[in-house]
Amino acid sequence: MGYRVVVAGATGNVGREMLNILAEREFPIDELAVLASSRSTGDMVDYGETGKQYKVQNIEHFDPTGWDMALFAIGSEGSAKYAPKFAAAGCTVIDNASLYRMDPDVPLIVPEVNPEAIDGYKARNIIANPNCSTAQMVVALKPLHDAAKIKRVVVATYQSVSGAGKAGMDELFNQSRAIFVGDQVEPAKFTKQIAFNVIPHIDSFLDDGSTKEEWKMVVETKKILDPKIKVTATCVRVPVFVGHSEAINLEFEGELSAEDAQKILREAPGIMLVDKRENGGYVTPIESVGEYATYVSRVREDSTVENGLSLWCVSDNLRKGAALNAVQIAELLGRRHLQKA
Repeated sequence: MGYRVVVAGATGNVGREMLNILAEREFPIDELAVLASSRSTGDMVDYGETGKQYKVQNIEHFDPTGWDMALFAIGSEGSAKYAPKFAAAGCTVIDNASLYRMDPDVPLIVPEVNPEAIDGYKARNIIANPNCSTAQMVVALKPLHDAAKIKRVVVATYQSVSGAGKAGMDELFNQSRAIFVGDQVEPAKFTKQIAFNVIPHIDSFLDDGSTKEEWKMVVETKKILDPKIKVTATCVRVPVFVGHSEAINLEFEGELSAEDAQKILREAPGIMLVDKRENGGYVTPIESVGEYATYVSRVREDSTVENGLSLWCVSDNLRKGAALNAVQIAELLGRRHLQKA
């Protein structure tokens, strides 16, 4: 016996990836519904590489009664409109948008980090998926925090354009092509030219000079991992199609050598340590594409603080940063609570 599962936003980058991962991981599904806006109604979407296709239904007309869970990739505006309706009908919503992440009645879950927090999902019947850059970082931080208690995190991100959706990917492609043939480049999705450039601005600016993306990393890390951790982030968009990278500097309460950190990370769930101190002995975004793991490289001690480490963290943002984490939450929900399969 399996689950009745909904994927909402099934025609977008993350929604399609959710379908791929559900198929890859052989999630126990008795019935699957794929939803999107009226613009995509009637389109066909693939269920991974199984050869199965599903017709897209209009989310406005869909009745969630009797469905077990819904994986949402429809943005905050869509979640605000539809998540309460699905939740009230008894269909647990696993939401990829930012809307509910900091709601105290909504668990914010990374299964390798805080699986027990899912037990509070019944308060709203909604579970939040964290920001893509937060998700991969806390997977890397959790085992180190358990070993030596992290006091402070300083992170600079190198975030791919797929984090801005299809429009972001199209803009990088079109601008790159225009530059090669000598055509004029006009920014549309991004605030400045993204091709052959980096932009230290993701999401809107806040009063203190940080961006909302940076704020998300701070508050989400505290909610998921430990409210006492101090976090400062600088989030940067880079001309990479898929795969987010992060340069992370950590200060610990206790002593933790680079060698011990490597041993811990090598055994940690969800982590793949690739850390050879030689040419190519590290992971770059292009190697993370299509993979489940969060990769860690360049682990080294920071002599400028008493107990400090620096490391490099890379992950496929459409997978661990979004779709994979949502499916892992669905698996966790099934194991701990629904137990139908």
